Amino acid sequence: MEKLQFISQENEGMSHLESIRIACEAGVKWVQLRVKDKPEDQVLPVALEAKGICERYGALLTVNDFPAVAKAVNAYGIHLGREDMPLQEAKKIAEKQIAGGTANTFEDIRQYVEQGADYVGVGPYRFTSTKKKLSPVLGLEGYRQLIEKCRGAGFKIPVLAIGGLTLEDIEGLIQTGVFGIAVSSLVVHAPDPEEVVEKIYRILKKERSLLC
Repeated sequence: MEKLQFISQENEGMSHLESIRIACEAGVKWVQLRVKDKPEDQVLPVALEAKGICERYGALLTVNDFPAVAKAVNAYGIHLGREDMPLQEAKKIAEKQIAGGTANTFEDIRQYVEQGADYVGVGPYRFTSTKKKLSPVLGLEGYRQLIEKCRGAGFKIPVLAIGGLTLEDIEGLIQTGVFGIAVSSLVVHAPDPEEVVEKIYRILKKERSLLC
C-alpha cells in the first residue's frame, strides 16, 4: 500500500479529473476519486476517465462512496466516509477491492477494524475547506493519543493522516506512528506540484527508515 494518497477535488477552476491529472503528472501513485452530491450514474463515467488517467501514469485508483462504481471500473479500492454505507455492506459489492474508511475517533477506528478495513484515513489534522462537514480537529497530540490506543488494543491497521496538511507537518505526524498521509490542496494548489510530491515522498521515506 502506498504511503501517499491524493484526494480529488473540484472547484470553479478545476474538475476532479483535472486535479487527478495534475497529481498523477506530479508523481502520485495512489488516487482517491471523491465525488459528492452526484448520483451513481454520473459518477461512473468520471471514474472510467479517472481510471484511464491513473493507468496512464501507473497510479492506483480508489473510489469514494460508490462500491458498485469501483467494481465496474476495476478500481484498486473503495473508501467510505463516516456517513456512508457500512463498510461490510460495501465489501460485499466490491469484493476484490481494498477497503478504507474515514475516522475521527478511536471508536471509529475500532469499528473499521472489526469490519475488516484495510486502512483508515484519520483526521482532520487541522481545519480544511475541502470538506463541508468537518469533524473535530485532532492536531499532532490527537494522532499521538490515537496511535497509542491502537497499539494498546493490538490494532495493526495502517493509519493515514488527513486534513489541511502542509509539508512541515509530515515529519511530526510520521513520528507519531501513522503509516502515511492523504492530501489534496497541498498538491494541486502548489506552484510546482511535482516538486511538492517529490518532497513528500522524500520525507516519508526518511522518517520511515528512522522508525524501522
